[in-house]
Amino acid sequence: MVDPVVWDIGYLASAALFIVGIKRLSSPKTAPQGNRLGAYGMLLAVLVTIARMETEAPGIIGWELVAGGLIVGAIIGAWMATRVEMTGMPELVALFNGFGGGASALVALSEVLKRINSDDIPSDNVELYATWIAIGLSGLVGWLTLTGSLMAMGKLKGGFYIPFTKKDDRGRSKWINFPTWGPPWLNTVKASLLLLALFLIWMTIQDPSNKDIIYSLVAISSVLGILFVIPIGGADMPVVVSLLNSMSGIAAAFTGFVIGNNVLIIAGSMVGAAGLILTFIMCKAMNRTLAAVLFKSFGGGGKESVTRTKVGSDPEEVAMVCDGISKCVIIPGYGMAVSQAQHAVKEFADLLESEGVEVSYGIHPVAGRMPGHMNVLLAEANVPYEQLIEMDDINSELPETDVALVIGANDTVNPVARTGEGPLGGMPIIDADKARVVVIIKRSLSVGYAGVDNDLFYEDSTMMLFGDGKKMMNELNASIKEL
Repeated sequence: MVDPVVWDIGYLASAALFIVGIKRLSSPKTAPQGNRLGAYGMLLAVLVTIARMETEAPGIIGWELVAGGLIVGAIIGAWMATRVEMTGMPELVALFNGFGGGASALVALSEVLKRINSDDIPSDNVELYATWIAIGLSGLVGWLTLTGSLMAMGKLKGGFYIPFTKKDDRGRSKWINFPTWGPPWLNTVKASLLLLALFLIWMTIQDPSNKDIIYSLVAISSVLGILFVIPIGGADMPVVVSLLNSMSGIAAAFTGFVIGNNVLIIAGSMVGAAGLILTFIMCKAMNRTLAAVLFKSFGGGGKESVTRTKVGSDPEEVAMVCDGISKCVIIPGYGMAVSQAQHAVKEFADLLESEGVEVSYGIHPVAGRMPGHMNVLLAEANVPYEQLIEMDDINSELPETDVALVIGANDTVNPVARTGEGPLGGMPIIDADKARVVVIIKRSLSVGYAGVDNDLFYEDSTMMLFGDGKKMMNELNASIKEL
C-alpha cells in the first residue's frame, strides 16, 4: 500500500506548477512559459490521480474511457487552437470558462447521484451538511458558469447561428435578446431564482435522496446563468469574461471539497482569486462598480442616432501629415482585431521609425473584448513589449504627440466620458484629443458599444479615414512609401 503522503506530495508539486505558471502569466514575455507550466501541472495532477485510484481501488478505472477521453479532447483542443483567429480569442476564452464550470458541475452531479444510488448518504449531520452544501454550491456555480459563458460567447460573436436569418454586413448571425438595459423586472427575477437555488440546496439536505430536487437545481442554475449575462452590453464583456473565469475556479474548488481532491481545491481557489482580482481591475479601469456592471448593464445600447457629419480624408493627406513628425501614438481597439490590421499597423510604425519618429502604443485596459486582447494581437505582429504603454502613462505623453492614430477604438477615446454624464460618464479614457492631430480609422461615424456619439470625430484636429482597418492601413502605408 502506497503511503498517502506520496499522493499529497504529487498534488503539492502540481499546485506549485500552477502558482508559478500564474505568476509567469503576468508578463507577455513570460506568458507562454507560464501557460506551459500550468499544462504540466494539470498533467501531473491527472497522472497522480490515476495512479492513486489504481492503487487504492484496482480495476475501478475504465482505461478505454480514459484513453478515449484524452484522445478526443486532444483532437478537439488542437483543432480549436489552430483554427481560432486572434479576433475569436475572447469567444474561445469564454467557451473555456464554460467548459471549466460545466466539468465541475458534472463531477458534482455524478458524485451525488452515485451516493444516492449506492445509498452512501452520510449519517453524521456535520458530514451530510458539508458534503451536500459543497455539492449544491458546485452545481449552482458550475451550471451558472456554463450557460453564462455560452451566452457571453454568443454576445461576443454577435449572435448564435440561426438558420435562415439575415446576417449583418460582416456575415454574422443576429441574436435576438433582451435590450441591453434589460426589462426593469429582470433583476428581481434573477434574485428570486438565486434565492430559490439556495433554498433547493437546503432542501437537498433535508431530503438527501430526492433526485428531483437535484435536477431542479440544475435547471434553475442554468436559467440563472443565461439571465445573468443576457442584459449585459458588449462594452462590459471584459468584466464579465473575467468574472466567469473566477466563477469557474470557484466551482472547481467546491468540487475539490466534494471529492476530497487537494489540487482541485488549491487550483480552483487560485483561479477564483486571480479572476476576481482581474475583475475589480477591469471595473476600476472603467470607473464602475461590479454591481453596476451586473445589474445596471451599461454599454451596448447603440441606440443614439448620429445626426452630425464629417468629411473624410484620404490616405495621401494623412501621409503628408505624418511626414516630418517626431512622435506618434497608436491607439488600437477591437476594430483593429476585426479587420486583422495589426501587421499593417506594425508596418506603419516601422515606416515612421525608419524616418526617426518615436512610436508607441496606448493600450486601454478594456480595449477589445477581453483583458489583454490588444497586447496579444500586437505581440502576434512582433511589436516590442516596451512600446505597449498603459493608459495613465500614455496620457502624460499625448499633449506632446504630433499624431495620434486611432484604429478601431471608439468608447475608450470618447471625450464625453469626462463630463460624468451618460453610460460613459466617469470612465477613464485615453486622451487622444490632446494630440496635435488625431487620425481615426473607422468604417463609419456609428456609435460604440455604449451607444454614445463620439465628439472626437468632429474636432477640427481630427482626420477620419473611413473604411476597413486593414485596407486603410495598407493604403496609408503605400502613400507613405511614395512620399
